[in-house]
Amino acid sequence: MVKIIISGGTGMIGTTLSRSFLADGHEVIVLSRNPGKQFGIPEGVVAQQWDAQTSGNWANHLGGASAVIHLAGENLAGEHFFPSRWTEARKRLIIQSRVQSGSAIVKAIQQAEHKPAVLVQASGVGYYGTSWDKTFDEASPPGDDFLAEVGKKWESTTEPVEQMGVRRLVIRSGAVLSNRGGAFTRLVLPFKLFVGGPMGSGRQYLPWIHIADEVGAIRFLIESQTTSGVFNLVAPQVVTNAEFGRTIASVISRPYWFPIPSFAMRLAFGEVAVTVLEGQRVAPKRLQELDYTYQYPDVRSAIGDLLKK
Repeated sequence: MVKIIISGGTGMIGTTLSRSFLADGHEVIVLSRNPGKQFGIPEGVVAQQWDAQTSGNWANHLGGASAVIHLAGENLAGEHFFPSRWTEARKRLIIQSRVQSGSAIVKAIQQAEHKPAVLVQASGVGYYGTSWDKTFDEASPPGDDFLAEVGKKWESTTEPVEQMGVRRLVIRSGAVLSNRGGAFTRLVLPFKLFVGGPMGSGRQYLPWIHIADEVGAIRFLIESQTTSGVFNLVAPQVVTNAEFGRTIASVISRPYWFPIPSFAMRLAFGEVAVTVLEGQRVAPKRLQELDYTYQYPDVRSAIGDLLKK
């Protein structure tokens, strides 16, 4: 049995990771700002109070911990079904939540007598910016838009642990498909209501990964004890928004016909609409070089699995 600490562990990825580790008999500690008010935390997980800004009593749990998985950060799309606009205040909150929580993790590890073997740092494929024709792998440079700024600052906060002898993994995830929230539930709803179709031109690429492979890849990288650095957590199959939508329509036997114009989405949601109107083709080059076996390598099998439940 090993001890795993997860910041941001009450979200979609964190709770699924917790269940996976618990199923194998491991000890899981989730850091939460309101541990007494969190619902849906798997039974057996220890919920520990933290303010996501400073090292506190939770740092005592670092003793004997094998891995720290740092997922904490303000949700890019907000907490409601429809995305929240990126006002200047919200942009600051998104960045500060990542920088402050990452700095707190680093300080706690620095003070720990027995340091964890590995730190997993969350990030996103937004790091690369958007493109209609380029293919990005882990060696590609960062973009120059807001999401790229978020990714660069988020990743850089935990770099100091490498100087402490802690192996660091940076996971740049695409859209994680799950029935428990995230982008997938937003994308599916119009099709269930018989009004599904392309968003914008439909030609923009949509890097995606099934939640089972998000969790599987994280665990695979932790257990591959010699790996470190950046990994793109996306499926190997590249699809456009239109191809993704047509697959949803086909799986649930709904029409694919009602386009949502780009101008309407930008008018309704502002700059945040870039997350679906523009995209990038992202390759999981390093993960494939390590021969990770995907449970859902193609979009039809992934969507079929989620919509059958």
